Amino acid sequence: MGQMFDVAIIGGGASGLACADVIKMNDKNISVCILEQLPRVGKKLLTTGNGRCNITNKKISLSRYHGENPLFCKFALSAFDAFTAEVFFNRLGVIFYYDEKGRAYPYSLQAGAVLDALRLFADQNGVKTLTDHKVTNIEKGKSGYKITAGDEIIKATNVVIAAGLLSGGEVSGSNGSMLEILKRMGYRVVETSPSIVPLKTENTLTKSLKGIKVTANATLYSKNEKIAEDCDEVLFCDYGLSGPAIMQISRNAARKGKDCFISLDIMPDYKYESVYDMIRYRATELCDRPLEDFFTGMLNKRVGQAIIKLCNLKLTDTAATLTADDFKNLAKTIKDLRFKVLGHTGYINSQVTAGGVDTSCFDDETMMSEKDEGLYCIGEILDIDGDCGGFNLQWAWSSAMCAAESICDRLSEDENS
Repeated sequence: MGQMFDVAIIGGGASGLACADVIKMNDKNISVCILEQLPRVGKKLLTTGNGRCNITNKKISLSRYHGENPLFCKFALSAFDAFTAEVFFNRLGVIFYYDEKGRAYPYSLQAGAVLDALRLFADQNGVKTLTDHKVTNIEKGKSGYKITAGDEIIKATNVVIAAGLLSGGEVSGSNGSMLEILKRMGYRVVETSPSIVPLKTENTLTKSLKGIKVTANATLYSKNEKIAEDCDEVLFCDYGLSGPAIMQISRNAARKGKDCFISLDIMPDYKYESVYDMIRYRATELCDRPLEDFFTGMLNKRVGQAIIKLCNLKLTDTAATLTADDFKNLAKTIKDLRFKVLGHTGYINSQVTAGGVDTSCFDDETMMSEKDEGLYCIGEILDIDGDCGGFNLQWAWSSAMCAAESICDRLSEDENS
């Protein structure tokens, strides 16, 4: 016969655990199980926010979300906003800390604390967690669903698909297998690609500057059309570029392909004219200084030396040799340092996957399927992805809460009918 539950949640990550906890907060008598293919739940959650878990952001807005129809997440993000998330986590014992950019973290700055709080509440309120249970099939019956997980059959009135997609790879339980199951069930899937991912670029310069970080305005162009930009830290790597600013624009680069280039403005607080004037002034005041030290005090030393070389100047020459054309070239390079995009570093290095199950197949207020009553999709599996900075985890919480409320309402109606 198999085990029978009111709710079976496929995926023990952020959205799956939150959904189980909200259901139990509303009604402890609802039977819930979580099916997780890894030996433990929440492995991917432990890596978020560089191990600190960027839970949400004070500046949640629709403009920070993407997909074929980003308006799909409007209701969920409004009904269950960042404040709601904070109240929810306070109930679990997690206190929030906000940084200067509005990003929320657990006060302990430990992602493990967030996972433990979610997991402990589930365990203490009767959620049955079945690890090492990889779901291979879902069948809809007259009174619910039959789920095949290895040699075991699980039956449930409601099924919540909270599986991730491809980001993090197999080691984090992200292999996209649920997409194939949903395809078999007749759901359309939007093509996937990595998002919030380091980018491969022409690397002659980046390799020489490996490990150096600069604050820069990073602008992504496709055929000379600006398609994305962000101002934050940029990290030079042996393969290309990384850091928050690059991660923020990487979605567009991955979707557009290789016909893109990135322009870095490494002095974003100053206009071109101001940079030009600074260089001209330094050439006068520091006329005897060798060019290898010309930018000392203005730019990172190695970055400054790289700029000198890019402008075909000799490091051994002195500042007195600089001409008006040199001033222009140096200022232009500082304000527009270009790198051709060659690709990305793959799903395994990405924080989230763009694309997923077509949202037009689901109700935006409940996350329930329009054609299969009692079947829900939440979190990353849907064609909604957010920017870097807590936006994806907020979508996980918001979509989970929508589904949980809907499930509780439906079960309550069935009980009273």
